[in-house]
Amino acid sequence: MDHREIIELAGELGRELEKRAWRVSSAESCSGGAIAAAITSVAGASSWFDGSIVSYANRIKNSVLGVDSGDLKQFGAVSEPVARQMACGVLAMMDANLAVAVSGIAGPDGGSAEKPVGTVWIAWAHAEGQEPVQIDAKRFLFSGNRAEVQAQTVIEALKGMLAIVYEHPV
Repeated sequence: MDHREIIELAGELGRELEKRAWRVSSAESCSGGAIAAAITSVAGASSWFDGSIVSYANRIKNSVLGVDSGDLKQFGAVSEPVARQMACGVLAMMDANLAVAVSGIAGPDGGSAEKPVGTVWIAWAHAEGQEPVQIDAKRFLFSGNRAEVQAQTVIEALKGMLAIVYEHPV
């Protein structure tokens, strides 16, 4: 993966967030904080980035982000309901306009026939003013080694945030 693409996307996101006076946050599992690292690599990120929760363990997803323990048991951490709840949890916690959450299997172990290595759920939650929270989620199946899966996750997370930002013109 091209590290430059991540830096370019993060820079573009920062410029667009600043134009809108929006704040962003992240909840990360399989990316281990790489989204926050990409965002904070941009000078001036403190004016539009609130923070990130790295919720690798299910108990943190539940106790910190408010993910329903029943959903964790029924669907597993790598699932649409969990990713959506992670995004909503960090959005509310950080009082942000936009949040991204990722949960997946970066490998090389941990995959199954149903959820092979490279399976990642990304969810984006956003709200502006008094509008209700809107959530979108998408399942990805990335290929490559652990670092490549994580980099692809960061790229798609940033692209998804940019798509939402562009839906709200300045």
